[in-house]
Amino acid sequence: MTSCEFTGYRHRPVFAKVGVVNEVYRRIPGLGLAAALATAASLLATVAPVAGAPVLALVAGAAAGMRAEGQMAESGRFGPGLAWARQHLLGAAIVLLGLGLPMHAVFTVGRETAVVLLGTVGVGAVTAVFVGRLLGLHRESMILIAAGTTICGASAIAAATAVMKPDRERVAYALGTIFVFNVAAVLAYPPLGRAFGMSEEAFGLWAGTAINDTSSVLAAGVAFGPVAASFAVIVKLVRSLMIVPLCVGLHLTRRRTATEPLAQTPLWQTIPLFVVLFVAASVVAGTGVLSPSWTTHLSALSSWLVAAVLAAIGTQLTWRRLRAAGSRPLLFGGVLAVVLAFSALCLQLLTGWR
Repeated sequence: MTSCEFTGYRHRPVFAKVGVVNEVYRRIPGLGLAAALATAASLLATVAPVAGAPVLALVAGAAAGMRAEGQMAESGRFGPGLAWARQHLLGAAIVLLGLGLPMHAVFTVGRETAVVLLGTVGVGAVTAVFVGRLLGLHRESMILIAAGTTICGASAIAAATAVMKPDRERVAYALGTIFVFNVAAVLAYPPLGRAFGMSEEAFGLWAGTAINDTSSVLAAGVAFGPVAASFAVIVKLVRSLMIVPLCVGLHLTRRRTATEPLAQTPLWQTIPLFVVLFVAASVVAGTGVLSPSWTTHLSALSSWLVAAVLAAIGTQLTWRRLRAAGSRPLLFGGVLAVVLAFSALCLQLLTGWR
C-alpha cells in the first residue's frame, strides 16, 4: 500500500465525520426557525384557543415563507432544517399522542358512543368519495381533507401525510380548510346546542364527534359547560384512535397499487412503525404507569411537535400556490363539515343521546 493510499484510508472516517457535522450544522437554522414558530404559536394558542397551536404555526410559517421565499427553499439557509422537520417529526408527535389515549377509556367511551362515532366516520367517507369526485378534486386533497374532517383535524392530516407523502401545497390547503370550519364550529355549536335543548353530555358527544381539532372541541365544550367540555375531549381522544385504521388502510392501498416489488412485500412490513408505537403507547397509558402530570406534559409536547411540522410546511406556501389550489377544496370541506354535524345529530337522537 502506498503512502497516498494509506493516508486516504486513514482520513476517510474523519472526512465522513466532518460531512455529518456539516449536515447537522446546515439543519440548525431551519430547525431553530420551526421551533421558534411552534413555541410562539403555542403561547398564542393559550390566549386564542379557538385556532390551536398547529394552525397558528401554519399561518406563521406561511407568513415567514412569503416574506423570505428564497431562504426557505431546499437550497436556502433554512431549507435543510425545515425539510428534516417535515420528514421526521410527525411520527414522534403521533406516538406521543397515543400516551394520552389509555385503552380502558377508549373501550368505555367507545362502547357507549360506538354507533355515533363509527356511523359518522362511515357517512363522512361515503360523502367524501361522492362529493370529491363530483368536484373533480385531486385524490390527495380529498383524502387529507376527509381525514381531517371525519377523524381529528391536524393530527389526522399529519398522520396521512406521513404515509402518503403528498404535495406540500395540498397538505397546507387541507389544514387551512380545517381551520376555517373549526372556527365556524366553535362559534356556532354552543348556541345551536342550547337551541336544541341538549344536555351537557349530549353536547359533548356532538362536539367531540363533529368538530375537528381538540383545541376547538375544548373551546366549544367550555362555552357550553364544564361537563360538556370534559366529555367532549374524551370523545375526541377516542375518535383520534381512528388514526390507526386510517394509516393501515392508506398503506394497504399503496401496497395494492404500487409496483411489483412493493406488492410482494409482506403485509407487516408495510405498516408504518409510528402506527405500531402509537398503539403501544396507548397500551402503556392504560396501565397507569404515567401520572396525569406526565400525560399532560407529553400531550403538550405532541402538540408542539405537530406545530413545528406545520410551521415547516407553511414556509413552502406562496400566493401563487394558494391561488392554484382554487375554491373546490374549501367547498369540499364545507360540505363534509355540514354532513358530519347533521349525521352526528341524527345518530345521537336514534341512540337516545339528548
